[in-house]
Amino acid sequence: MGPKQRYASAIKSWPAEERPRERLLAHGPAALTTAELLAILLRTGTGGQSAVELARSLLEKTGGLRELDRRGTEELQEAKGLGLAKIAQLKAALELGRRLMAEEKKVLAAVTSSKEVYEWLRPQMQGLSKEVFKVLLLNGNNEILESVTASEGSLTESPVYLRDLVNLANRHRAAALIVAHNHPSGNPRPSPTDKTLTEELVLMGRLLKIRVLDHLIIGDNRYYSFADEGLIDQYAAAFDTRRGR
Repeated sequence: MGPKQRYASAIKSWPAEERPRERLLAHGPAALTTAELLAILLRTGTGGQSAVELARSLLEKTGGLRELDRRGTEELQEAKGLGLAKIAQLKAALELGRRLMAEEKKVLAAVTSSKEVYEWLRPQMQGLSKEVFKVLLLNGNNEILESVTASEGSLTESPVYLRDLVNLANRHRAAALIVAHNHPSGNPRPSPTDKTLTEELVLMGRLLKIRVLDHLIIGDNRYYSFADEGLIDQYAAAFDTRRGR
């Protein structure tokens, strides 16, 4: 018996109707599995693995797209078959998907609830490995004028200064603002620092006639809203009481 031969695994050796790229063009991207879509980005496999097999292995090791997105370049380089070019392609594709979802949310004429804000911000903020603080600047009709990243921090905190938030509001002539940050731990429960910052922001807003509508904390598939919990109104009422209103 002659030497055993390895089964052909290169995608180019597959029948045309089974190749991911050809199937996508013929039937649309929805017809492909996640591994097949990743394989189109990876283009080639390694060590006898096809691109689809490499993609499937990558998804199994990371636990899915969200964890793949969370991992940095150095971590991904530990995976066999992933060089810098492939990593850059994956990261670019994931970021494009995030931006597409964000653009789709912009069709809202105005935000009217914390859930709408959460759905608008979730593609940009959920699953981040560090804490990011964003500010939504709104006009008098609660339409979003601009979304600005005010600061980026570490795993546990993102330093933000009230004067910077006020300057942003003035620069964009915003009538109101909503602030939001993520908790990389996935738990959106507010810390004492989160509560203090929110109270101080509401008080400053009352002084400067800028409405602070909410502060959202984004976790894994859940969020915390200071407005829904009644704290925004509570902070404003306490300020008005001290001012004798």
